[in-house]
Amino acid sequence: MLVSFAKSNVQKVVLLLILIGLICFGALPGYLSGGQWRWKAPPQITVLDQLKSLKKDGVEIPGWQTIEKKFMPIGDRKWMVQNLQNSSQTKATVLFLPQARSIDQPQVEWVDLDGAQGLKTDSHRQIQIGSITVEFLRAWTPRQTYAVMRWYAWEDGGHPAPFWWFVRDRMLQWQNRRAAWIAVNVSLPIEPLDDIEPHRNTLESLVQTVQSTLTTQVLRSNS
Repeated sequence: MLVSFAKSNVQKVVLLLILIGLICFGALPGYLSGGQWRWKAPPQITVLDQLKSLKKDGVEIPGWQTIEKKFMPIGDRKWMVQNLQNSSQTKATVLFLPQARSIDQPQVEWVDLDGAQGLKTDSHRQIQIGSITVEFLRAWTPRQTYAVMRWYAWEDGGHPAPFWWFVRDRMLQWQNRRAAWIAVNVSLPIEPLDDIEPHRNTLESLVQTVQSTLTTQVLRSNS
């Protein structure tokens, strides 16, 4: 127990040092070159138009047919919901919440999303899929159970924890760039309280396709 507690504290200290270093060194080049601390006036997001289009119209997912598009209001924000089906009649749902303004940061999207749908969750674990890390979990209501993967997508990666978006965004500010983000939640309906592991391959394939589509069509600047 003492070993576990000490290990947890060491991890927290390491993360804190990384955060302090990123804040200091991410701001320093902007200060030296422009006379102002960059964190006070960070670069603008260059793909806001693409993000707005995604929020309004969704995106076509190769290999999947969109059978319904709708909005899910949560507080003062709206998620884009796309219900999908592939050639083998497998159904899935993808929810997108794109960054709306350059100053917006990812925060508590998963808590808000689960609360709005009345979801209970368990079996949480993080897995690596190509260049991104996703959270793999089971979610359910009294009527339906889902296998879920979720993450914050940015152009060259993704992670379910907002901290790692912050790290990437600070690194890009060295180059006078920003990491635009999209909260993504992909779910498959499964049998009541079924094991999610047998559905992992299907979800991973869809997640890879979604990330690739967002990278090429939404998150990558044309300039």
